[in-house]
Amino acid sequence: MLDFLNEWYLWIKMVHYLAFVSWMAGLFYLPRLFVYHTEHKDNKGFVEVVKIQERKLYFYIQTPAMIATAITGSLMMMANKDVLMIGGYMHAKLTCALLLIIYHLQNYYYYRQLQNDTCKKSGKFFRAYNEIPTILFIIIAIMMVVRPF
Repeated sequence: MLDFLNEWYLWIKMVHYLAFVSWMAGLFYLPRLFVYHTEHKDNKGFVEVVKIQERKLYFYIQTPAMIATAITGSLMMMANKDVLMIGGYMHAKLTCALLLIIYHLQNYYYYRQLQNDTCKKSGKFFRAYNEIPTILFIIIAIMMVVRPF
């Protein structure tokens, strides 16, 4: 298996990058849809369209991209186990990745509330909430490019 991973490592890495970018796009945009949803809840026609967009984004783009990111990231770690011993940057990156997974799952919680019209959060809340993946993305980029630890 290790020979296979080493032979295809660059392709796995490329898929990892593509999946991560797709996942991040979903993490950036879904809370923005939550803003529109909460701020226009009196416009039933608009809300019905946003509900469809939320469902398609979460289930058909964001979640598959998260799964692909996790699988390819795990395969890269299997191929290069020593990376965990090199420095703290990888631990910081993995911590941020775990926080993104938690954020992703929390998006589902808010998605369900909004689908059932039971969400009490405001558009202002979701505007601030929408900044969390940006901060984590910046930290991940710094860890992987600059490797400060």
